[in-house]
Amino acid sequence: MNKNMETGARGLFIALAAMTLMFAAGAARCDDGPPHTLPIGAGAPDFTLPGIDGRSHSLRDYADARILVIIFTANHCKTAQAYEGRIIQLVNDYKDKGVAVAGIAANDPQAVSLSELVYSDLGDSFDELKIRARERGFNFPYLYDGDSQKASRAYGPVSTPHVFIFDQARKLRYTGRIDDSESISAVTRQDARNALDALLAGKPVPVEKTRTFGCSIKWSEKRAAAARELEAMEKEPVTLQSAGAQTIKALVANDTPKMLLINVWSTRCGPCLIELPELVTMNRMYRNGNFELVTISADTPDRKALVLADLQERRVAARNYIFDGKDLDDLANALDAEWAGGFPYTILVAPGGKILQRQMGQVDSMKLKKVIALYPTR
Repeated sequence: MNKNMETGARGLFIALAAMTLMFAAGAARCDDGPPHTLPIGAGAPDFTLPGIDGRSHSLRDYADARILVIIFTANHCKTAQAYEGRIIQLVNDYKDKGVAVAGIAANDPQAVSLSELVYSDLGDSFDELKIRARERGFNFPYLYDGDSQKASRAYGPVSTPHVFIFDQARKLRYTGRIDDSESISAVTRQDARNALDALLAGKPVPVEKTRTFGCSIKWSEKRAAAARELEAMEKEPVTLQSAGAQTIKALVANDTPKMLLINVWSTRCGPCLIELPELVTMNRMYRNGNFELVTISADTPDRKALVLADLQERRVAARNYIFDGKDLDDLANALDAEWAGGFPYTILVAPGGKILQRQMGQVDSMKLKKVIALYPTR
């Protein structure tokens, strides 16, 4: 081989190697992305998943059903929450017709960032699934796939809720939404029910596939993004300003469009210091919605540096005040006439100044979260 041919061959080899690496990298990116949705006509993938009923569930548990409906849903998703009642009603309407319904929670709880919980009192952990099912009266098996997500990747839901309907041979006949509007009053097409009615009548499904609108599935690959968000929150600046009685009266009057959670605490109060991190978590969850955390230290003004140090240690990046008056009665009168004076003391104030909740002592965070999550959005 002459020198020119050898050089050309070497160049061709390098080019082919580069193309191979390029295609390999492309394939890796595809593999790392969301899974493909199961195509119409495909068989139902088997699964073995724990249910909130304490049993292990698999595909064969539904072998007697004429039709199997699998709905991928989530606790934290506002759209999924809007459909919970409709799923319960669907089960009631079709259970005597040989239709079985199972819900699967696909989200990896560690991939759900705090800010994504803005419209929910619960996350997507297995224990929280049990709470949601009990409180809402779920009449269908609720299965957890948040650890491995193996079953969810086999089906390929896009968002929550996402419906998959299988015929008696367990071939997929419909995939998509329940209906065409999150608002019940605006629904014009009952896509899932239309598919069920057609299959029960032995007719072709009129529309086999639709888009789904809701919260994206939180695949485990999103853990890194959730961790980055938390890391950024930990670095947020913590500040402290002084406030007199008039400032506090204005706070409680609440001319903002948000609920204010006003917490009175002291550096000398152990329960106060214990509960502050939980209040921080709630603030991080809800502050992008209809919520703001306000803290008021009842320490004397000469302890301002100590107050700021405690707030900084606990990463309380909220609206923080220290009362600058000498008489705590003035603080109590400005805040809430019903406050007997113990610490910590917390009130949840609606826009316009109505006090929705009062709590002497450490807050019941679950109770508070329900009020905050259900409060009308802007």
